[in-house]
Amino acid sequence: MDVAWLRSVTDLPIVLKGVLHPEDAALAVEHGASGVVSTHGGRQLDGVPASIEALPAVVKAVGGRAEVYLDGGIRRGTDVLKALALGARAVFVGRPVLWGLAVDGAAGVRGVLGLLREELELAMVLAGVSGVEGIGPDLLWEG
Repeated sequence: MDVAWLRSVTDLPIVLKGVLHPEDAALAVEHGASGVVSTHGGRQLDGVPASIEALPAVVKAVGGRAEVYLDGGIRRGTDVLKALALGARAVFVGRPVLWGLAVDGAAGVRGVLGLLREELELAMVLAGVSGVEGIGPDLLWEG
């Protein structure tokens, strides 16, 4: 696997993006990946699950042996809260940042990221969580 080769030539962390299936996540870690990014394949194949739907199984497959990040579908602070509660270490934000850039340049990007932070903080307060370390699966409602 290319990850094993890359691991043999660098000490830098290797993070694989585009991991949707739990078996792929497990293989990535077994071959030396330091982290995986759960990302939907919607641009390549319709009908695949959203990245947040795939996240719990990817987290379980990695089993704490590497970082798991989420990319795709983050539009508000509550999306960040849900992803963290499902086991993501962090989330990546693409389109909202680009929308902010298009509207108001660097100030628009700052505004979008500030709004996401404010929404996350409010969601944490409403959930009774004082810090990111307190976010866990018990915050989610399964109904």
